Amino acid sequence: EVHLVESGGGLVQPGGSLRVSCAASGFSFSGYGMSWVRQAPGKGLEWVSAINSGGGSATYADSVKGRFTISRDNAKSTLYLQMNSLKPEDTAVYYCALGRMTVPPFGSRGQGTQVTVST
Repeated sequence: EVHLVESGGGLVQPGGSLRVSCAASGFSFSGYGMSWVRQAPGKGLEWVSAINSGGGSATYADSVKGRFTISRDNAKSTLYLQMNSLKPEDTAVYYCALGRMTVPPFGSRGQGTQVTVST
C-alpha cells in the first residue's frame, strides 16, 4: 500500500525559504516519478513540480520556476521541495503525489503539510 507522509511546512515571511519533505513507503520508490501538488484555500489542486525516477529530470509550473527545486533521495525513499523567495500566493497545503501527472487526477497523495507565507 502506498504511504506518503509530508512534513516541514510552517509559517514563513515573504521572501523566506522552506524545505518540505515526503517520506514514502509501501512501494518501490526508486522506480516511480513523483510530483508535488498544492491546494490554496478555496481553490483546486495545482501541480507544482515533478521529477523522474532517477532524479535527473525535473519540471516546474511557471508560477514557481526559478524559485522552487524538487529533488529526491532514493536511498532514503524521500522526496523534497526546496522553496525560496516565497510569496503570499504560495500559501497552500503541499502534497507529494505518486507519478508525474501535471493535471488532475493526480496519483496517490499523503495528508499534506501546510505552508503559510505571511508577515
